[in-house]
Amino acid sequence: MAGRLAGKRAVVVGAGQTPGETIGNGRAMAVLFAREGARVMCVDRDLASAEETAAMIAAEGGEAFAHQADIRKADACEAMAAAAQARFGGVDILVNNVGIGGGGDGPAHRLTEAAFDRIISVNLKGCWLSIRAFLPMMREAGAGAIVNISSLAGIAGGSQTAYEVSKAGVNRLTTSTAQANASKGVRCNAVAMGLMDTPMAVAGIAEATGQDPEAVRQARNARVPLGGKMGTAWDTAYAALFLASDEARFVTGVVLHVDGGMSSRIG
Repeated sequence: MAGRLAGKRAVVVGAGQTPGETIGNGRAMAVLFAREGARVMCVDRDLASAEETAAMIAAEGGEAFAHQADIRKADACEAMAAAAQARFGGVDILVNNVGIGGGGDGPAHRLTEAAFDRIISVNLKGCWLSIRAFLPMMREAGAGAIVNISSLAGIAGGSQTAYEVSKAGVNRLTTSTAQANASKGVRCNAVAMGLMDTPMAVAGIAEATGQDPEAVRQARNARVPLGGKMGTAWDTAYAALFLASDEARFVTGVVLHVDGGMSSRIG
């Protein structure tokens, strides 16, 4: 089915990516949305990376533009929404894909205060500030689809306390936003990813731990029930595409696990 987002205006926050041999979630979503007919605003703290994504879309005949924003700052989020309004005249889809970890994260007895503040500020507060900036135009239009990118870590783990808490918060932010805005026609859902073969995950872990990237990849593959292999950013993108599209017009407040069966082991 082609043109699943024909005529839609989409903002993908975190549309750049960490350098690596595979594609990241944000870039995959931006490219796929454009392939399905959306005009895409590619937002990232790293403008050059957002511009790379926009250029990829343009090379395929799609329409996209890049915008720099640090979503930890309320005024940056307001400026982001204003830029989308100015360029598109409104927004139909908002994807919040920004997420960080590491740098002092760990189990509760080792987690540093600086790491906790930094990760919560980006992963949870930034997601909320982005949502808050775009909700007025969606509520006024009487329609809109918000997709937050969460993680299996929101319900499982024990070694990344700040990251886990931030993603649990994103899950609850998703359901709360869905309930508060359903009467206005605005939907809000989340994609909770499991182990994915993305540059941030594989190359990032390899660099942080001094391991070979292929060794990291194989160890992560072995933990996945479905086929013994991680998902890719395209798995994230197709899940987000469904939730963003009119096919999901009656779906809101859902945290969709895209994890190769890992969450089914819990409980």
